[in-house]
Amino acid sequence: MKFFHLSDLHIGLKLMNRDLREDQEYILRQIVEMAERERPDAVIVAGDIYDKAVPPADAVELFDRFITDLTAALPGAAVMLISGNHDSAPRVNCFRSILSRQNVYMVGMPPVTEQERIERVTLRDRYGEVHFYLLPFVKPSMVKLAVGTDENGDSFSYDETVRRLIGREELDESARNVLVSHQFYLPAGKAPEEVERMDSEIRTVGNIDEVSADILERFDYAALGHIHKPMLVGGETRRYCGTPLACSVSEAGQQKGVVMVELGEKRGRGEAQIRVSVLPLLPLRQVRVVKGTLEEVLKQSCRDYVTVVLTDRVDLEVIDMQDRLRIAFPYLLEICREGLRTADYGGTAEKMEELDPFELCCSFLKDMDGEEKALLQDVINRVQEVE
Repeated sequence: MKFFHLSDLHIGLKLMNRDLREDQEYILRQIVEMAERERPDAVIVAGDIYDKAVPPADAVELFDRFITDLTAALPGAAVMLISGNHDSAPRVNCFRSILSRQNVYMVGMPPVTEQERIERVTLRDRYGEVHFYLLPFVKPSMVKLAVGTDENGDSFSYDETVRRLIGREELDESARNVLVSHQFYLPAGKAPEEVERMDSEIRTVGNIDEVSADILERFDYAALGHIHKPMLVGGETRRYCGTPLACSVSEAGQQKGVVMVELGEKRGRGEAQIRVSVLPLLPLRQVRVVKGTLEEVLKQSCRDYVTVVLTDRVDLEVIDMQDRLRIAFPYLLEICREGLRTADYGGTAEKMEELDPFELCCSFLKDMDGEEKALLQDVINRVQEVE
């Protein structure tokens, strides 16, 4: 069985106030063309369909066209989508039963009662059944009725919550099982700060949302979403595919692509034969960082999305500098001066843009005790959840 693994479409995203509609339309059309060529049995989108919980009308229109084109290109194939942390779970869940009759499975809500289980879609090929478990983004408070609470009546951690949700499922180990999930899974042996995160990702203070990737070992393949850079969390078969289009300058130079998975036979309770490949996507415009003196930079004119970093060591008294840069780079994102944007926080000089919200607040609110810092972490995480 062959399927596509996609995630983090972020339809409706703006890149530093640049409207990416044309770029997203271009890349989604490319995905449809790949589907026509490769003929997968299923297409998976592992969360963050939209960039905002309440997407603008043109974003909804673009998504509608994508699904319409995709289902027309692959009659009879299954299209499976889950909500991510940027999506509105109830909105994604709307018309769920009606869409499933058309082989489109849009699952916005995780199990919220003790009786409910993770949505499962079963497909068949010549080797038997393949079970796809569709688990949308989960916050512990969303599913406390399903997984219970600790001895104090409080929600479990993200790790324990996801572990309990998955642990309730009775997997048929003689069949092939695929998990589709949108969470921050931490590779074994790694600390959260060792995982490179992109500027376009929402990160919780203290990495309270981390989930140990060992829970994924029950599945033959884990199609993950949430991390914007392609990343393995446990061999080739447990992975983030990354965004199909760069969502921030921190993703400049990344090769984006569609992960194509081919599931072969599974004998007994052993591992299924799996082949994984990445089909490269070519954007309408790249995201680039162009660095050098003003004169060096101007010689590298292009029509990509560009952040210019000027390295001139003296103040530039060029009246038309911005105009010249905008002519050289019609899709200019920003102009930065290397080494000039620094501030002194607590006696150490750090670049302001390298401080996360929690560190920045701590720099101003000095002498906080542990309880006050915990409260500050909770406030920042709650604000980020509703952005």
